[in-house]
Amino acid sequence: MVKNLAIGTGRRKTATARVFVREGSGKIVVNGKDVKEYFTSDEQINMVHQPLLVTSNDTKYDIMITVVGGGLNGQAAACLHGISRALTQIDPDSHTALKANGFLTRDSRMVERKKY
Repeated sequence: MVKNLAIGTGRRKTATARVFVREGSGKIVVNGKDVKEYFTSDEQINMVHQPLLVTSNDTKYDIMITVVGGGLNGQAAACLHGISRALTQIDPDSHTALKANGFLTRDSRMVERKKY
């Protein structure tokens, strides 16, 4: 059985991402698919990779992500937030670099509630 090093939850609008970080070679899997298959644009793929690049961990960990809700852009931002939170659990020293780039700040905008 593979042991998770850290678990992070990222949110953006109505999208929620659960991130599991494991030892590995830098592979990112989103909802059972490779990150390049799941997200359609390069901008979304780069958004998911940013916290790993900032902390120089792009080839150190394998990341499994389960994301639900929202659209693809919101899901990519939720993945970014979740990866950042998981990386701070593994290495507390990376907190300053991630915070400086705004990766640990939850986007507080919410979709308005349904009025019946």
